[in-house]
Amino acid sequence: MRQRKQAGMIVNISGHWHVRYRESRNIGGILKQQRVSHPLGPVTTRGKRPPADIKTEAARHMATVNNGSMDAQRVQTIGDFVEQVYLPSIREHKRPSTAKSYQDIWEDHLKARCGKLWLKDTQTYHVQGWLSQIGKGGLSRNTLKHIKSVISGIFTLAKQQGYFRGENPARDTAISPSAPEPVETYAYSLDEIESILALLPEPAATAFAVAAYTGLRHGEIHGLRWEDYHDGVLQVARSIWNGRVTPPKTRKSCASVPVISRLAKRLEMHRLRGGDPQTGPMFANGLGKPLSLGYLLNNSILPTLNRCAQCGKPEASHRAIDHAFRRDESIPEWHGWHAARRGLATNLSHLGVKDTVIQRILRHENVSTTRTYYIKTDTAEARDAMTKLEDHLTEGEHIQSGAVDLLQQSAPAGHFSIQ
Repeated sequence: MRQRKQAGMIVNISGHWHVRYRESRNIGGILKQQRVSHPLGPVTTRGKRPPADIKTEAARHMATVNNGSMDAQRVQTIGDFVEQVYLPSIREHKRPSTAKSYQDIWEDHLKARCGKLWLKDTQTYHVQGWLSQIGKGGLSRNTLKHIKSVISGIFTLAKQQGYFRGENPARDTAISPSAPEPVETYAYSLDEIESILALLPEPAATAFAVAAYTGLRHGEIHGLRWEDYHDGVLQVARSIWNGRVTPPKTRKSCASVPVISRLAKRLEMHRLRGGDPQTGPMFANGLGKPLSLGYLLNNSILPTLNRCAQCGKPEASHRAIDHAFRRDESIPEWHGWHAARRGLATNLSHLGVKDTVIQRILRHENVSTTRTYYIKTDTAEARDAMTKLEDHLTEGEHIQSGAVDLLQQSAPAGHFSIQ
């Protein structure tokens, strides 16, 4: 049945004109008639009657309500839409790790701020308000960009599915220009890699060697099988994240990576310790299933690297009876599995390997990703580069000075001078 057209009632609410009307809305899966109000503008006159411009704006809005009414099933709060439509879509079409990060952004930063707001009523100033509030928490610029991207994605899908009309309200918003720059990511040096390998027990040492000498991602190492290792290469064919097996991150990620002899020897010893298997997970647990790298981290790597300088006990089991825990700074710190991937890029670059070759080894889609996020330049290298520049300029000055002296000596008196 066609809904009866409404004229709406203009009212003054806390110094702002609003137009009130009734609308069917989807509340928890149940259609309900609700009285709603739409802001028209601030009260700027002393009279009780709304001025002409407010009446015109109310009539324009009510014409939109009457002539372009949205299907009541699709009039939802942002919270209902995100949890019933958006996040399920992300889980279906995105990688598990990506879906998890989107879920965390919704739960940690957006749900409390916008979950109860009606999706179709959201405007640019609402989104800008959320971003401004979130920005006060000291988050980095990149994190704020990710949050804005998620908001934009919510409204893009809502528009595609008929839950929202108009321009994406995230489009013209901005994050705070004073937001801190992201913390510089870390890359293990060759010396750190060798030190860590000398300390770690097996199989954590071999797993870390794979990360450091091939640049495979966390999930790709987790998904390695012995069938993937042949003819001196590791064939990257799958990734495992939180127990879920997926294809590698990108099309180019499905590729082979050369295995250097130092890693090949470790892999052969690792294979022999496991009974010389030819198939199955390269890193297996007691049940023959893929061994979680998180388990290796918490049970082998961190206890080995985070030790007390005084008594040598791991931090997790240290008891401050006669002394407080103070980490042994002579042991390299753990900076994550991905720091090994960045370390490989950086170490190869230091050895003079071309960026495009490093891109091929890391299996990036674009060499700009390799250059921007993976190849690191430390302070010592920058200092050395400037010293080389200074030496070159000094050498040039000596050459120029010698040439001038030679000209002065050879020129007849009174015919040559240097100003």
